[in-house]
Amino acid sequence: MPRIQGVDLPAGKPTYISLSYLYGIGHPTAIEMCYSLGIDPQRKASQLSEEEVAKINTHLDKNLTIEGALRRRIQQDIARLRDIGCYRGLRHRRGLPVRGQRTQTNARTRKGVRKTVAGKKGVKDLRH
Repeated sequence: MPRIQGVDLPAGKPTYISLSYLYGIGHPTAIEMCYSLGIDPQRKASQLSEEEVAKINTHLDKNLTIEGALRRRIQQDIARLRDIGCYRGLRHRRGLPVRGQRTQTNARTRKGVRKTVAGKKGVKDLRH
């Protein structure tokens, strides 16, 4: 089980699938990286030599922002939007969708579980 950038990669999976376990690396980036480093993407991650793991580590350090640094940068970007008070920052602050999605019927992922408003049953007949 190779360890890259503080993450244990699954040993029994192909290298390009294992590399996508790192935050910030998807399948296309993993495949491109394997070909540029001369590693067979279909080979199991457990078959990687120490030299190949070191090659992958140095490539990631030089060329990509991944894991903790990427998470930190995203949080800093969101904090900057909040601080300057732009529309996107206000949407982040209120926990609403940021990219223009509708909120009247959907947006449950951002808004959370429905909060039922009490006292709104039906129109009662006031005549006796």
